[in-house]
Amino acid sequence: MKKFFLLFIISLGLIGCSSMELEPVSSSKDETLRILAMNLSHEENLKEASKLSTPHMVSVVSLQLTNAKADKIKSESNLAESEKFAEMVKISSDGSKFTGSLISKTEKIGILDLDTDKQSFYIEGTKDAKTGFIAHQLYLSIVHNSKEKRNYSSVNFCDDWGRCNDNSQVINVTQSLASNCNKNSCDYKELIELTLNDELLKSSTNKGIKISFNYKMRATKVNISSPYLRGYLKFAK
Repeated sequence: MKKFFLLFIISLGLIGCSSMELEPVSSSKDETLRILAMNLSHEENLKEASKLSTPHMVSVVSLQLTNAKADKIKSESNLAESEKFAEMVKISSDGSKFTGSLISKTEKIGILDLDTDKQSFYIEGTKDAKTGFIAHQLYLSIVHNSKEKRNYSSVNFCDDWGRCNDNSQVINVTQSLASNCNKNSCDYKELIELTLNDELLKSSTNKGIKISFNYKMRATKVNISSPYLRGYLKFAK
C-alpha cells in the first residue's frame, strides 16, 4: 500500500513537471542584440552587460559588444573611404566607360629591404550601349628587380586566410620590360590584364578581393580593398 501511495505521489509530480512551460534560456547573442537595441554608449552597454546572471555570460556578452563597436568603427571608416574612391572614378563623356583610381603600393617579398614588389593597378569598366552589360578589366603593373622576368601564367582567388581556390584563370601579360640591367639582375616591369566578373565584384564589396598571380611555383598577391570596390561600383552599374 505504501509503495502504491509513493508511486502515486511520484506520478503526480512527473505529470506536474511535464505540464510546466520551461522558460527559454536567452543566448549571449540574444543578450548582445537586446543591449545594442537600447542605443546606449559603449560604456553604458558594458554596464548593462555587467547585470547579467553569470560571470561567463557577462564576459561573453561584453566581448561581443566590444567586437560590435569595432565593426561599427570599421564600417564607418570604410564608408568614408569608399566615398573618396567614388569621387576619383573617371566617367567618359558618353557614360560608357568607368575608370577607378590608380592604386600604388610596395609589398615586401623577401628578408632584405630591397626585396620588394611595386604594384600599381586600377579597374576599368566598359558598358555595352545596347545590352547594358558591363565588362570589367583589371590593369596591373608589377615592378621587381630579378634575374629574369617571372612569366606570370594564371591567377587564383583567395580568402582572408590565404587559401586559394582550385580554379585557375588564364591572364594576359601584355608587356614585360627590362631596364637597368647588370650581370646579376634587371628592373622588370610586367603589365597584366585580368577580366573580372561583374557578379564577383558585387559579391566582394564587404570583404574585398584577394588575387594570387602565379609564376614558376610562386605567386604575387594583390589585394583590392572593399572601399575601392564600393567606390568604383557606385558608378559602374
